[in-house]
Amino acid sequence: MKQCVMMIAGEASGDLHGAGVVRELKRRNPSIDIFGIGGDKMRKEGMTLTYHVQEMSFMGFVEVVKHLPLIRSVERTLEQLLILKKPDVVVLIDYPGFNLRFARIAKKHGIKVVYYISPQVWAWKKGRVKKMKDLIDRMLVVFPFEVPIYEHEQIPVQFVGHPLVEEMQEVMTREQFSKRYGLAAERKFIAVIPGSRKQEIEKLFSVMVRAAVQLAGNSKDVVVAVAPNLSMELYQLHCPPGMNVTFIQYATHEVMKYAEFAFVTSGTATLETACMGTPMVVVYKTSFLTYWIARLVVKIKYISLVNIVAGKSIVPEMIQNTATVDNLVRVAKEFLDSPDKYAGMKYELEGVRQKLGGIGASEHVAEAILAV
Repeated sequence: MKQCVMMIAGEASGDLHGAGVVRELKRRNPSIDIFGIGGDKMRKEGMTLTYHVQEMSFMGFVEVVKHLPLIRSVERTLEQLLILKKPDVVVLIDYPGFNLRFARIAKKHGIKVVYYISPQVWAWKKGRVKKMKDLIDRMLVVFPFEVPIYEHEQIPVQFVGHPLVEEMQEVMTREQFSKRYGLAAERKFIAVIPGSRKQEIEKLFSVMVRAAVQLAGNSKDVVVAVAPNLSMELYQLHCPPGMNVTFIQYATHEVMKYAEFAFVTSGTATLETACMGTPMVVVYKTSFLTYWIARLVVKIKYISLVNIVAGKSIVPEMIQNTATVDNLVRVAKEFLDSPDKYAGMKYELEGVRQKLGGIGASEHVAEAILAV
C-alpha cells in the first residue's frame, strides 16, 4: 500500500524545517505521497502544496481574528482531503494556533498525529499540555528542556535536536558571497534581519534599517536579508528615502554569518543568528492590543529564543516603545565599542548552539514519522 502523509507548516520557518523532513521521507520511500500546507522549499523536495505558507503568514491575536474566514475555509478543505485521501499520519510543524485545532480534526477521523517543533507551552498556556494528550501520538521537540514537560503528562516525546544546526552547515564562503552580491569582501557590514511576515516589515523595518545605517556610518555597509516568501518591493516600499543599503534574497544565512553585528526581529531568526555566532540586538513590535493581550498570558522572562534557551539575558531585547532608532544604536555601540563585551556575547552564543544538539534532526523526524 502506498504511504501517504499530510504535512502542515504555516510559516516560512516551518517550510525550511519541513523541507528537510520531506527530503528524508522521500529518500526512504520515493513513492510516498506528501501533501498539505508548505512553501517553495517543501515543494522543491517533492511535496504537493494544497496551500502555500504565504496564504497563512499572519501573526498576533488581532491579525488572526481578521483572517478567521480564511482560516475556517482552509480547515474545511483540509478536512475534506483527510476524508478523501486517508493519510497514514498528519505531521504538524509548529504553527500551534492552527495546528492544535487541526489535530482535533485529524483524531476525529482516526488519523495518527505527529507534532514537530512543540507549541511554546513553556511560555504561555501550560494547561494546553493536558489537552494535547488525546491529540498527539508523538511529540518531537527541538529543545531538551521541553522533554520533561510532556513526560509529566505521559505524552510520547522525543528530543530530535534543532533543525537549524544542520541547516547552518551549507553556506557560501565570504569571498563567494561578496562576489555574488557585489560587496567588498574586506568591508564590514551591519545586518538587518526583519522577519518573514508582512506585519513585521510594516512595523519594524524602517526603525531597524535607520538604526543600522546610523550605526554603520561611512565605514561599513548595511545589508538587509529579504525573506524568500516576501517580495523585494515590500522592503523597498518601507525603506526610508536616502538609505544606502543592499537587499539580499536567498542568502539569509550568509548575511547572518558574515555580519559584524545584526538587528534581528524576534523569532526563529534569532536562533539562526546565534548558530552563526553573530552578536545581535533582538527587536519586536506589534499592535498595542496584541502586545497588551500577550503581556497578560505570556509567563516567561524573555521574548527571544536565544535568551530563553540560554536561560539568561545574553542578547539585548528592544520591545515595543523601547524599539527606537536611538536605543538600537546605543545598545549596539556598547558591544561594538567594547572588544570584551563583544567577545563575551560570541562566547555565550556558542553555548546556545551547543544546547541545540548535533546535526541529524530531519533524519530523526522522518524515522519517527515512519515508525508511527
